[in-house]
Amino acid sequence: MQQEIRFATFNVCNLAPPGVKLYDNLLPTTPEEYEAKLNWTARQIDLLDADVIGFQEIFSQATLREVLARTRRYREAFHAGFDPDPAAMRLTPSVALVSRLPLVSPAPLTEFPRGIELPPGSRDAARFTRAPLHAVVQVTPDVAVDVVVVHLKSRRPDYRTGDTGEDPALYALACLRSLIRRGTEAAALRVLLTEMGRANRRPRVVLGDFNDVADSVTTSIVLGAGTPMGDRLYDASQVQRRVDHARHLGFSSVHEGHYSTIDHILVSEEFNAALPNAIGEVLDVLYLNDHLDLELPEASDHGQVLARIRLYDESHGLMDAGM
Repeated sequence: MQQEIRFATFNVCNLAPPGVKLYDNLLPTTPEEYEAKLNWTARQIDLLDADVIGFQEIFSQATLREVLARTRRYREAFHAGFDPDPAAMRLTPSVALVSRLPLVSPAPLTEFPRGIELPPGSRDAARFTRAPLHAVVQVTPDVAVDVVVVHLKSRRPDYRTGDTGEDPALYALACLRSLIRRGTEAAALRVLLTEMGRANRRPRVVLGDFNDVADSVTTSIVLGAGTPMGDRLYDASQVQRRVDHARHLGFSSVHEGHYSTIDHILVSEEFNAALPNAIGEVLDVLYLNDHLDLELPEASDHGQVLARIRLYDESHGLMDAGM
């Protein structure tokens, strides 16, 4: 029975059919560019070889299914995801979950929990811009894991109609609005994850693009710093067993020459070996990011993050993981 479980997060960067207009400043992909992107994405998914992968920036779930059909390892994998609302004022990408392990009850988490909302006058004041996706993954006959795929608001300035970046005050306010939205989404996610953990009593894994580094205020909110121990989550890269002497290479984004990690895998106490309720441990966290320096046109502008988790067996003396 499987003892090592591999989780990954992959922002594919605007996965959409050819010819579709996504943004005003972005030309639609040509058929040739589309073929190159699908082939590169399929190869990268096979290279990850993860049991569970959370995807971001999916404009078409059908296109993701076409990518999976071109892989060697995921043609029969479970796929959960929802296309953007065609009636929405603007086309917004969604997330997806692909698993070689059985999935149960996948559903989007569209609405903020009660008590969490954006300031009056904000668009969609009580909803996620890109709804997280929650599903239960049956990793062994005895262990099920709540997996949530997220994509929080980016740092891109949120301009009001007619505003431009030429005015420094308008630019600053637009950046502040983006921060407020990302922070509010982080708070909503924190409440939902806490409620999920208390209700289900299952391990939790969060996969996604947080659009901020691990020690930022917004990511710390999702982690639940300062909350009761059982409610908290932990950055997999910080609790991994392997001593990472090359941690500085663990980046997932390059912007204007600045290397950072904004894509994260978070785990609950059950996968933190330092805690008494652990039923497994994070062996290591790996980053697939060579394509960022190579600047391949067909590649994503994000690196992929992979966490290997080993479930304990009965001899460990903690909890029977069904091995």
